[in-house]
Amino acid sequence: MATLICKAAKVLLFCGLYFLAIRYVHTYPIPMTLQQQQELIVISNAFGVGDTELFYILAMMLIDLIVTIIAYSILMRLWRHYRMRR
Repeated sequence: MATLICKAAKVLLFCGLYFLAIRYVHTYPIPMTLQQQQELIVISNAFGVGDTELFYILAMMLIDLIVTIIAYSILMRLWRHYRMRR
């Protein structure tokens, strides 16, 4: 039962970190310049995606996932180090 609770806590931690990454890792307050918009169109066309906004959203979700994985692994290493010292 304790392992189930521990695994559930880890899943909730990961989901919480992903929510925080979605909330705070983005460029929305700063509008894209025309040059950035043109580069986004060129990159999305290179990947074969016609909808540039969908491509931008998917790219930001991937970046958020990467940030979440890095933050989660750092937290788990810190927790393991803390428990070993105790």
